[in-house]
Amino acid sequence: MNDTPATQPLHLGQQTPLPTSPDTAVLDYVPNPREGSLYLVRFAAPEFTSLCPVTGQPDFAHLVIDYAPGATIVESKSLKLFLGSFRNHCGFHEDVTVGIGQRLFAEMAPKWLRIGGYWYPRGGIPIDVFWQSDAPPIGLWVPDQGVQGYRGRG
Repeated sequence: MNDTPATQPLHLGQQTPLPTSPDTAVLDYVPNPREGSLYLVRFAAPEFTSLCPVTGQPDFAHLVIDYAPGATIVESKSLKLFLGSFRNHCGFHEDVTVGIGQRLFAEMAPKWLRIGGYWYPRGGIPIDVFWQSDAPPIGLWVPDQGVQGYRGRG
């Protein structure tokens, strides 16, 4: 857990190799430039991949992460590297999606966070997984995540 934000991110402006696993990935958090303001940040990762823990075959998802920052924000390059570290990680859709949301929430301590994992079908069934830390703060504009049901993806 990162208790205090670094003054200089570890990854930004540096050549950084892709972490070998989510456990070894280090997320950078920087001071919120608008601390005290209630606003929403959205990250979309439409080409997210991990591995099926049973077959080892790749699983594909469109992830949408929304959060209302507290004292810090997540540095986007470190988030990209963290998400990329799942390429060789075996995990069920539920574990991967909820685990990403819970790690970000625990380390960054935002006012609110939600993640939607819109997984492409394996075995003919798409699995969508959603997690949020709590009800959104009163007054926070929370737009729809904009990912259609499976027939509209692609």
